[in-house]
Amino acid sequence: MKQPQSFPLRLAQWLTFGSAAAILLSIAISQILLALAVAALLISGEKLRLPPIKLPLLLFLLGTVISLAFSADPAAGLPQIRKFFVFLELLVVFSTLRDTVLIRRLMLSWAAIGGLIAVRGLVQFAGKVREAHELGRNFYDYYAPAERLTGFMSHWMTFSGQEMFALLMLASFLFFAPATIERRWVWLLCAGLMSLALLLGFTRSIWLATAVAGVYLCWFFRRWLVPLTPVALVLLFLLSPAAVRERITSLTKPKQGVDSNEFRVVTWRTGVRMIEQHPLLGLGPEGVKLHFAEYVPADIPRPLPSGWYGHLHNIYLHYAAERGIPTMLVLMWLLLEILFDFWRGLGALPPGRSNRRFLLHGGIAVVLATMVAGFFELNLGDSEVLTMFLVVVACGYLALEKDVVVG
Repeated sequence: MKQPQSFPLRLAQWLTFGSAAAILLSIAISQILLALAVAALLISGEKLRLPPIKLPLLLFLLGTVISLAFSADPAAGLPQIRKFFVFLELLVVFSTLRDTVLIRRLMLSWAAIGGLIAVRGLVQFAGKVREAHELGRNFYDYYAPAERLTGFMSHWMTFSGQEMFALLMLASFLFFAPATIERRWVWLLCAGLMSLALLLGFTRSIWLATAVAGVYLCWFFRRWLVPLTPVALVLLFLLSPAAVRERITSLTKPKQGVDSNEFRVVTWRTGVRMIEQHPLLGLGPEGVKLHFAEYVPADIPRPLPSGWYGHLHNIYLHYAAERGIPTMLVLMWLLLEILFDFWRGLGALPPGRSNRRFLLHGGIAVVLATMVAGFFELNLGDSEVLTMFLVVVACGYLALEKDVVVG
């Protein structure tokens, strides 16, 4: 018989749920709830739990601290140490949300909030179309560089990354969770709204990451859907507005001064130089931003292409340049271990739909999407995106726990 929970533990559970759900709306609210959840969890006396990735996680954090200690300006890197607070989300979710029905509700909360935020984004998009028209500007030239939809976030990359995670977890729910006929249309509507918002967000790395993760989910849901993917993409291209088609073609034919292809090459080449000169400990947290101009290759023409040069737009290059190759390899170990553990867990499940199956497939899809998008953006450096990533990882590992309540 299940023992009744103490009030502090129940409070920690709901504060954790609130923190995980609120991240789509406000990082401030989410982190306040996270701090309260940690306090309630400590008061409850419940055992503090972390998933079985403690070693690579600890080594990644330790590598960051060592890199900071040996950097030229340790004080400048303290914001990255303060960001360790975000990793407490992993602790509180894994310690308190030990019921797959509750986790399922959290994922559906993400879907509902993601759908509402998508509506806000679509309204923003309509406003951008109107603004471009009133200014007499070509819409693509006005919108693509710096005027994209952001939802409730401060940047379109954060908005797109969050919507992608919510969409992938919802797709996994629809494909693999126990069948629920009632309200299915609501979740399909949310999926449609988020998909449209991602398309109009013009974030190409997110398009690619969502496509890769989506193909993975389709392969294990209905394999015959995968060969249809190229047909669907061609139809999407042909039926899309001209601005969307132009954004797609910019992958291979960028418009100078508008698309980001050129400046990303500059950041990547600069990152390689940083790694060559500081392979073990890197430049230290925030060192890439502080010393970028010193490492730009001499053969790159000035002025540099327009773009943001505060990081390297690639998690593999950035963490190697900032914290050293060993710390970057530990991050790779962490990501690959999550994939391996979830894959192995899927193999141990009985056939058929289940909450465990949807959480594990969704977790793999989110990690794959993170790794693909990470080739083009510092997505794990974004606290909002990192928070959702940690929640998904914790929920996936909860699906592997034998003593977790299964609904």
